[in-house]
Amino acid sequence: MIQIPRDISSPRQPTGLRLAVSATLVAWLGGCATTPQPDAHVTAPVPPQYADWFDGGQPRTLEWMHKNTVEKAQQLLEQGRSQQAIAELETLMQKGLPKGYYEMAKIFDQGKGVPPDPERAARLYSEAIKTPSYITGNASLNLAKLYREGRGVERNDVLAYYLIQQAIEEEVGPRAQAAMAELLVEGGNGVKADPEQAAALYRRAAEADNATALEALAKAHGPDGWLAEDRGLASQYAQRYAELLEQDARAGDVGAMNQLAGVFAEDGLMGNQPQRHMHWLNKAAEAGDPGALSRAGRALVEGNAPQRGLAMLEQAALDGDTSAMETLGKLMLEGNANVPASPERAQHWLSAAIAQGSLDAQVTLGRALLEGEGLPADPRRGVELLKKAGERDDALALALLGAYYLGDEGHASQPMQAREYLERANELGHPYATQQLGQMYLEGNGVPADGQRAEALLKDAADQGQTAALRMLGEAYLEGEVLPYHPSKAEELLTRAADAGDASAKTALGAGYLEGTLQQRQPSRGVALLEEAAREGDAYAMVVLGRAYRKGDGVPRDLGKASEWLNRAREAGHGSAEDALSRLRYDQGKAGNINALVQAAEDGHPGSMARLGEAFLNGRGVQQNLGAARSWLQRAASEGHPGASADLGRMYLEGKGVARDPARGARYLQQAVAGGHVGARGDLGKLLLTGEGVSADPERGMRLLEQAAARGNSGARLALADALLEGEHVAQDTQRGIELLRESAEAGNDYAAQRLGAAYLEGKGVEPDPQQAKTWLTQASEAGSLSARTLLGTALLRGEGGMSVDAARGRRLLEQAAEQGHAGAQATLGRELLRGETLGQDLRQGADYLLEAARQGHETARLALAKAYLTANGLENANREQALLWLDEVMDGDGEMAAQTLHDLLSDQDAMQALQVASAER
Repeated sequence: MIQIPRDISSPRQPTGLRLAVSATLVAWLGGCATTPQPDAHVTAPVPPQYADWFDGGQPRTLEWMHKNTVEKAQQLLEQGRSQQAIAELETLMQKGLPKGYYEMAKIFDQGKGVPPDPERAARLYSEAIKTPSYITGNASLNLAKLYREGRGVERNDVLAYYLIQQAIEEEVGPRAQAAMAELLVEGGNGVKADPEQAAALYRRAAEADNATALEALAKAHGPDGWLAEDRGLASQYAQRYAELLEQDARAGDVGAMNQLAGVFAEDGLMGNQPQRHMHWLNKAAEAGDPGALSRAGRALVEGNAPQRGLAMLEQAALDGDTSAMETLGKLMLEGNANVPASPERAQHWLSAAIAQGSLDAQVTLGRALLEGEGLPADPRRGVELLKKAGERDDALALALLGAYYLGDEGHASQPMQAREYLERANELGHPYATQQLGQMYLEGNGVPADGQRAEALLKDAADQGQTAALRMLGEAYLEGEVLPYHPSKAEELLTRAADAGDASAKTALGAGYLEGTLQQRQPSRGVALLEEAAREGDAYAMVVLGRAYRKGDGVPRDLGKASEWLNRAREAGHGSAEDALSRLRYDQGKAGNINALVQAAEDGHPGSMARLGEAFLNGRGVQQNLGAARSWLQRAASEGHPGASADLGRMYLEGKGVARDPARGARYLQQAVAGGHVGARGDLGKLLLTGEGVSADPERGMRLLEQAAARGNSGARLALADALLEGEHVAQDTQRGIELLRESAEAGNDYAAQRLGAAYLEGKGVEPDPQQAKTWLTQASEAGSLSARTLLGTALLRGEGGMSVDAARGRRLLEQAAEQGHAGAQATLGRELLRGETLGQDLRQGADYLLEAARQGHETARLALAKAYLTANGLENANREQALLWLDEVMDGDGEMAAQTLHDLLSDQDAMQALQVASAER
């Protein structure tokens, strides 16, 4: 026998962990038992309702005839006559004998000839320890195990601690010491960890050849163990553990045979020893353990004897082993290098496992039938099986059902049904369901887009290992629509997903580096990532590379390479490849090869017809020819191309190259909507709202706008907001209008931010809120909106809408907008400089600003100048139309002469005074 040293290296101690020293445990280790008392390890005394388990009392002993009854019951159990054994033990229980309760408890604890019933076992163990006897310690230890595991009773580590303590006091020995050590390694709820004491207890139990202690110490001294790593010592403990198991296994203990097989498995304590692993699995199988037969069969199938392994699996399955049925079903469903797929046998064994109540087989077969993988597709039966599994709260089944109802292949998409299944699967903790649900809220698919919920769900899924969730979050931060634009977050998330092997993330990251949407443009790194993703089969990476070479974006322009990548993308089946090829043909046309696009169109490709029509419509690559445009667009529309229908609809609405015909335009837009064209949906919605050229149908118009908005069309969302805010053609709903504006503004739309800021400034649909107004107008102005800059500048200059006056910033904003040609900013600056109240008076500059605004047609600036003209000519009472007519004549003339004429007019003191009055009135 290997001598186990008593003095072992001290355990690893977590930083800051203070190890409590228990006087009680020291006493145990010295062999002196004490009554259970609160000590340094527990935070509470024995709960009062369990006090009679520990308070002693008059002991009871078995008389010789009672012992005969116990022996008879044990013999009956060995013969498989469990009900008769139970009847014998009930006679002892009726006499209040603890041994009767204890033996009965073991029957229900271990499931000896009856279904396991840990709740009943716990009640019986508790009766056994209420009266002191020689089995008090063992009954306490078994009851403690139930409380530690939460089997049949609510988990209670404090109560388990006192029960184990009682078992030690009753001199149960190594089993109790090992149980206490296991509890103290990490502690529990109300029990403090004490690794030092745990190690001492394990060593004491190991000296007595306790298998649990030997196994625990072998693991503790191994890599990543909780004691100081010592491979030699770990090997000694593991060897002794294996020797003990082998003694029991040779004596016929099937459980020991299975444990030995595990010891010699690839991840076992003795390292990978395939021959010994298989030897003990076979021994357990020969002893009649179907589970061992099944495991041995799996090992042989994966190893060098697949046919023998199949035979063993089939024998285990025929013996009723459900796990073997599941294994056979999956193996024959998928097939491998050693075992060919066999759909019929796969379905047979999975159905057999389902009949035995296997949830795993039910989900496996349901998924195969739903997706047509390994079996002929039978979605109806697949859904039926998955629904039954879902009723049993199987998270994978619910996630698969959610994915099925989200899709539309072979059936109508049902997002609301999908959401219900995914919400349930998410609650059960399935990460794929969490990811799908996050994607729904990100895309607004069947639910209103909700960036906050999408972000939380996708982060949760990513934390659980869903790399696609990392990619989706990164792409959303990069797009800046549902989530705020945040390039550094996008880069970090996409990099993590790419490093995890997600080819689509490599594509998104590569495109970001190539196109400069990330923090720094790195074209060479972007191309490398895109080429890597393309080699891995990502067709969109091919499209991005093709587009880059077509445009010369981050790479030298090369139409040949563009054609190569885009043709590869088309061969790989990417939906946008043909569209990108059509655009390439535009460029080839500009380079003198318009025939490429014409040829493709004449070959009957609808996308090329549409692109050629669009080229003639806009004069891109060819001379503009509206007749040819209409002809090609009509051919593409007749082939069902929604983009062509949308272009034709707009041609007839605008009268571009055709007689204006709103009704016909609306019909073409209808075709485009039917083909899924989101922009056409918004256009048609606006038409139906106003009834311009078509019969007004505000209800349908609103519905179309809602649909287009839900699918991310920003124009439709803003049109919807305008309609609801103004209450034109539909019932006014200012709250919803404001919500829509907020959604768009939060997604970075500067026009929506401007409208929202104006609403808070004017109190339109909301309570006036100068801070909110300032926030949103600032966002829009920083995004480049001159109108927002003008609104904010004017409000800061004049203190409008309750905003605090900040004349310096207001003037700066107005000057920036005016310099970029915004007439409103010019007119406001002109008036303020003429009045000289908020800003220092500068008549000449103020008049110049008004002149610039008037040149752009700004109505109030024009009226102010006209009034000055009338006054200067003694015609104060002349009508306004006459003055404006004069102004038009002057401004329509030679530019320099017009400016000089107006400056001469403004040098007249009366005219300037009139101009100041007019400006003040405005």
